[in-house]
Amino acid sequence: MEAGGGVGVGAGPNYNPRTVEEVFKDFKGRRAGLIKALTNDVEDFYRQCDPEKENLCLYGFPSEQWEVNLPAEEVPPELPEPALGINFARDGMQEKDWLSLVAVHSDAWLLSVAFYFGARFGFDKADRLFNMINEFPTIFEIVSGSVKKQSKDSSFFTTLVFVKQRDSQVKYSRIAQPKDDDEGLDDDEEDDDEHGDTLCGACGDNYAADEFWICCDICEKWFHGKCVKITPARAEHIKQYKCPSCSNKRARS
Repeated sequence: MEAGGGVGVGAGPNYNPRTVEEVFKDFKGRRAGLIKALTNDVEDFYRQCDPEKENLCLYGFPSEQWEVNLPAEEVPPELPEPALGINFARDGMQEKDWLSLVAVHSDAWLLSVAFYFGARFGFDKADRLFNMINEFPTIFEIVSGSVKKQSKDSSFFTTLVFVKQRDSQVKYSRIAQPKDDDEGLDDDEEDDDEHGDTLCGACGDNYAADEFWICCDICEKWFHGKCVKITPARAEHIKQYKCPSCSNKRARS
């Protein structure tokens, strides 16, 4: 196994995000890869973190992929390095607690990489970068289930639509429609209370009133339609929706 460093955290020798938008895109890609490692790919991630191996790190790539690898050999490294030796604590803790610990360190690493890039264009703009990052729940919140509820614009309302298809239901969220500021505020608050902390089972982002969502009839997790490649028109013809994870489980059994 080769050491990490530039290969582990970069995207080629010429990769060098310079604007707020480019750094934010880099952050989102690495974050998606880390979430994938700690959720959808958790069995593979757990297996790779063998305590008998040397100090290992969890890297997230801008390409939304992840890798368990040795730390960078060069000193100082090309970019800030993630937590070292995450594999040593694996068998000495409850799996959920261990994953949450790795998630916390992953959040810290994401911020260190983002602000390493951000320092190059000044921390006046880095304040804007932090505000953009802060719109997302942390990896720890996703892995541990302790997601902060985010506020919604009260000028919009959301209706959950349950489409009956023969003997099963396909559940999805209709695109939000604007309302007058003084109309239906009680309904807005009630709907926000019910769905404000709902997370997409694929990307981990919060429920949004202006996006199409669909619910898996097996695990009952909600997903952005775009994340699972389901459109509202296609959803109307699905008798029972199974998310990719549930479909794969049934295929293996």
